[in-house]
Amino acid sequence: MSALLLAATARADDPKTPKITCNAPAAECERAIRSMASGRRYLGALVEELPNGGVHVASINPESPAQRGGLGEGDRLMVANGHPLVHGDVKEFKHILSDAKETGWVSFIVMRSGILKRVDVRLEPYTKAQIDKMVAQHMAEAHPQSATTTQPQP
Repeated sequence: MSALLLAATARADDPKTPKITCNAPAAECERAIRSMASGRRYLGALVEELPNGGVHVASINPESPAQRGGLGEGDRLMVANGHPLVHGDVKEFKHILSDAKETGWVSFIVMRSGILKRVDVRLEPYTKAQIDKMVAQHMAEAHPQSATTTQPQP
């Protein structure tokens, strides 16, 4: 089930991303996604690994904690919550974010246009609209036959 949850929240706009295969019933998927995302904090930025090591911000979701906190597209992440990322990777970055769920804050040192800058971001819970969108995306990709019948929960 955890693989299902990870796949359900994965970003699917990359053409290299394989289509989601899900063997669980649509209703079970919907319950699992809503349960997993409810109250969960997010950053709202997509990071990518650089060819020679390290990670940078590839994109920022509009109206996200990352945007409100001042992260910018193209920022190279040098440090996150005291952990160096100069030679880090996406897996390490995700681990740091996971550890930040207790405090809800991530303090970054970023390299922007050759200048080091500190950026503090408060992670925020997913909104109901965002959770509805995650469910709809998963249903459309993994359960197309039931995507039109699934209604957002109140």
